Amino acid sequence: MSKVDFSKLANTGVQGLRPYQPGKPIDELAREFDLNPKDIIKLASNENPMGPSEKALAAIKNELADLTRYPDGNGFELKTTLSEKLGVKTSQITLGNGSSDILEFIVKCFVSDGDEVMVSQHAFAIYGLVTKMAGGKCVQVPAKNWGHDLEAMAAAVTEKTKIIFVTNPNNPTGTWNTKVQLETFLQKVPNNVLVLLDEAYFEYVDKTDYPSGIDYLEQHPNLVVTRTFSKAYGLASLRVGYGVCSEALADLLNRVRPPFNVNSLALAAAVACLKDENFARQSKELNDQGMNQLQAGFDQLNLSWIPSVGNFICFAVPGRAMDIFQGLLAKGVIIRPVANYEMPDHLRVSIGTQAENQQFLLALKSLLGV
Repeated sequence: MSKVDFSKLANTGVQGLRPYQPGKPIDELAREFDLNPKDIIKLASNENPMGPSEKALAAIKNELADLTRYPDGNGFELKTTLSEKLGVKTSQITLGNGSSDILEFIVKCFVSDGDEVMVSQHAFAIYGLVTKMAGGKCVQVPAKNWGHDLEAMAAAVTEKTKIIFVTNPNNPTGTWNTKVQLETFLQKVPNNVLVLLDEAYFEYVDKTDYPSGIDYLEQHPNLVVTRTFSKAYGLASLRVGYGVCSEALADLLNRVRPPFNVNSLALAAAVACLKDENFARQSKELNDQGMNQLQAGFDQLNLSWIPSVGNFICFAVPGRAMDIFQGLLAKGVIIRPVANYEMPDHLRVSIGTQAENQQFLLALKSLLGV
């Protein structure tokens, strides 16, 4: 039997892809460096260091007896709870296996071979990945001060532009756009060009002029807003997020949504999180404290950093980023290199507990020889 090169049979867009690289798992690092997993800290994937809400854990336990049953394919209770919290109709909501699901749905619905999808420099890698999967072309607009230059992005729209991805706050830089900047941008974008506003870190931001995308849905029917339960709500392993948009767009997104894409444990835990206001508040407080701790630590080490409103921060170690990254791994500290985001001199660290942040800073100090 002749040997088949299956890569040549794959769709053109898939042939040039490389798998998304998540943060290194703790167990993998323990094996690689012969370390005790209990001594390793992972500050690489923007996870919640508090762990899950007790109410979420209780909701999960209540669901365990029914694991033989398929979940509610429509997510009625979660949609109803979100509808009440956000002031939108349930028919405007699409549930996803993480908010990244929604990104893929919108590309599946609207992008074909040759269509263009616009992103900012230093924006989330998944945008380009899902675009290429559909055979689309990813058009990158240069960043401004490490963040989205919305004025330049609006000016770069062409007849081929189908979707514009905007991340607010941006990952991995933590930069953010103001209400005025977003409003001006949305007014300039043609109504036949979709804008996906990724607000995965929405719950961490308390700036007075930071916009909530939900407020602009009625005026801009071409807008889709995505949020997640993986960050502030601490449900990363369960994978649950959602998109909110006009009923017409939601109808299309739900046509390509796989059946039962959100499991019953995730659905129950997400509902519990939305009702646990104390947990969300405590998550925000811990993040603020940790951000101040890391910024002060970087200042003491004479390292520059990019101001961030997320649960992570990028710092610069010019010419030494990968060496520092590898050195931290050997000391049991996992953070994130961002050279693939055209930031070869920076590293990104997620906010941890006070003890985890201190362990990271001490390890970093020893490597810098300060």
